Amino acid sequence: MEHTAAASAVRKTRFTEATIRLFERTIPDPFVLAVLITAVVAVLSAIFSPHPTLPKMLGGWYKGFFDIFTFAFQITLVLVTGHAFAHAPPVQRMFRLLVSIARTPARAATLTFVLVAVTSFCNWGTGLVVAALLAREVAKRMRVDFAWIVAAGFSGWVVWASGISSSIALAQSTPGSSMNVVQRLTGVVLPFGATVFTRFNIVPTLVMLVAMPFVLAWLKPRDEDVFPLDTAKYPDEPLRQKPRGKLSLAQRIEYSCIGSAFIDVAGIGLIVLTQFQHIAFSGVNAVILVMFIAGVIAHGYPLAYADAIKNAAKQTGSLMLQYPLYGGIMGMMDATGLPNVISRFFIEISSPHTLPFWSYVCSVLVTFFIPSGGGHWAVQGPFVVPAAVALHASVPATTMAVAMGEQVSNMLQPFWAAPVVAMAGVGLQRVLGFTVVTFALALVVYGAALLVFV
Repeated sequence: MEHTAAASAVRKTRFTEATIRLFERTIPDPFVLAVLITAVVAVLSAIFSPHPTLPKMLGGWYKGFFDIFTFAFQITLVLVTGHAFAHAPPVQRMFRLLVSIARTPARAATLTFVLVAVTSFCNWGTGLVVAALLAREVAKRMRVDFAWIVAAGFSGWVVWASGISSSIALAQSTPGSSMNVVQRLTGVVLPFGATVFTRFNIVPTLVMLVAMPFVLAWLKPRDEDVFPLDTAKYPDEPLRQKPRGKLSLAQRIEYSCIGSAFIDVAGIGLIVLTQFQHIAFSGVNAVILVMFIAGVIAHGYPLAYADAIKNAAKQTGSLMLQYPLYGGIMGMMDATGLPNVISRFFIEISSPHTLPFWSYVCSVLVTFFIPSGGGHWAVQGPFVVPAAVALHASVPATTMAVAMGEQVSNMLQPFWAAPVVAMAGVGLQRVLGFTVVTFALALVVYGAALLVFV
């Protein structure tokens, strides 16, 4: 019996290590990928599109490069405000209190996974940070394999694009957004009731919440194979402390709670007012405002929140570089008519029932090359939505299929795992070696839901 268990552990290790080596050798830096994809789309446009002229290609690329700026900044703020909120002292104290409930590694992994999943469903930026912070709290309280517990947290992020901060769902629920492909092509704005809060989206998400704790328990390394957290090498980030002694006028203003109170009262007042007045309060802007107000409240005074935002902004550099390039790709495709060519391919291989599933399969593959949900949608949305319209397939399901494929494939995508492991202090390879199993389970669960419930 012991020999069988040991052999199983060896097989799991070899499989995960082989997967990581494959991705390290074949997937370059995400920004380099964005440049390469731009070149590939240019070649495809020149060969297959109905309008392959150089002015069309360059003019469309130029227009798209700048048209995406508003959306890019919005999604960046979703990450930044979520990051800042998760680092607020009261929030971190709550994390420590919750983690203290778990008495065994398996229960700690379950708790970490569920908390990150719930948080990510509400705000994906906060979910990423919570994954790292909770894992560190667990590893400081008990002897666990640190990469395994970080993987448990990152696995909770597998539901982010099915949630209310999904960049794809938010864009389609925001009237006039440059990324609202559905509205541009059909004139319809998709509310969350048609995308997020549907059977084909909620049921697989709940299945993942129930099934993953058992998977994590199975993945738990043997005691002799545990690599614990090295707190000496990866210490906690120091918290800003109010200076003692006599303060200058500027310091009294910076450390006063009056500024935060003003923002909080104004923000909460606006939210209440939207319930009685015709004030648009939905989509990505609503998510940003709520996270901003919550962050200001949690940090207590303006300077602490400003510091948290500065620290969060360090995670956004790669995003800010990539979004304009993906906007350029979208603009080039629109100008040359390439999406219509690709959509005809989907029409030929799909039926109204199977189009969402094939869009999902395509999304899983595209995510390996375009790891950002918004950038991904800029490329895939313009050809799957026309296919859905032409086939009279479900536009909401086809849209969410792209989001589902994005979140599933993220479990093997170093782009989003990188900030988590950087905040936690652990090697990327070992974490992805565990989340490959999360990817496999989610791949089947979400794919099956699109075939059964659509």
